[in-house]
Amino acid sequence: MQMMPQNMGYDRAITVFSPDGRLFQVEYAREAVKRGTTAIGIKAQNGVALLVDKRLTSRLLEGGSVEKIFRIDDHIGAATSGLVADARMLIDRGRVEAQINKIVYDEPIDVETLAKKICDFKQAYTQLGGLRPFGTALLIGGVYNGNSYLFETDPSGALLEYKATAIGSGRSVATELFEQQYKEDLLLEDAIVLGLEALYKVTEGKLDITTVDAGLAELEKKTFRILNADELEPYITKVKEKAEGESEGESEGDTEGEG
Repeated sequence: MQMMPQNMGYDRAITVFSPDGRLFQVEYAREAVKRGTTAIGIKAQNGVALLVDKRLTSRLLEGGSVEKIFRIDDHIGAATSGLVADARMLIDRGRVEAQINKIVYDEPIDVETLAKKICDFKQAYTQLGGLRPFGTALLIGGVYNGNSYLFETDPSGALLEYKATAIGSGRSVATELFEQQYKEDLLLEDAIVLGLEALYKVTEGKLDITTVDAGLAELEKKTFRILNADELEPYITKVKEKAEGESEGESEGDTEGEG
């Protein structure tokens, strides 16, 4: 008699607990996020920077059509990794919640409140019959009442606040860099450079204006905006020149060592 896999029946059609307390559908959704492109969020003194690697798979693809950073409200944005179609649904849900808050309370929604509402929506998809979890994670960054916020949402509906973090395939590489170089007195300009340095490492140097998007939630202006190519290009040039200079220095050091 053929033995059935241990998880058989606990990862089919509906999300139910296995005997050892695992939700396989949620774990599979997390794997979808891990396979996604890298998205980065960094909190600075004067706001929050969000950056994404768009990973263009063909030179025939129009880079502008790959959308992975979104504005949810005037003061809140989000970067996504995983299934982009799932992310768009969550972004639309967030925009609706932001507008409801404006109509009911006549004020912009708090960043944490919005993040929790999106997570509540994601969590419902882990326990209702006939639904599957969202195969995407969001980094939600924004400014509210003089403070900056950066939250990470998980397919399970879990919510964590970070000073700097990354999601997607390059998470471990990026977070290792942040552990070493992140400082709480960073300004937004420094945060953009640090984020691009992380993406440079993740993509092994395959970084240019067509493969990166960035958005800023600015504390002074109380707004979130997506940077255009002209604004972002000088930062990319700076990071590439710095990386090339460091690699040349290492090569010279190796040559001297051989002598």
